[in-house]
Amino acid sequence: QVQLVESGGGLVQAGGSLRLSCFCAVSGSMFSNSAMGWYRQAPGKQRELVARITSFSSTHYSDSVKGRFTISRDNAKNTVYLQMNSLKPADTAVYYCNLDVPQYLGGRDYWGQGTQVTVSS
Repeated sequence: QVQLVESGGGLVQAGGSLRLSCFCAVSGSMFSNSAMGWYRQAPGKQRELVARITSFSSTHYSDSVKGRFTISRDNAKNTVYLQMNSLKPADTAVYYCNLDVPQYLGGRDYWGQGTQVTVSS
């Protein structure tokens, strides 16, 4: 059974930093061949993509976090990270990790349970 476990959320003041981690309990080959993403959902809003990293470590960021957040992956640890700097109150949300498995390995999406990030002004 696939499990994604996020950690690292919490309460931080504006301008501060947090590092989120997401461990994926899947085979090493599935993890290394899958794209990974971080999404967030604020109260009353739709879930939105924050950052994504492909199996080749190509990255994409939403305009709202570009230059402040960095996504990275460690295939040896089956873990994806989100370094968040210069945090703003608008970054407050539940952050979710996503595993995007390619078609040739089953073609499914998996989600973590979410971790709360709260940025105070």
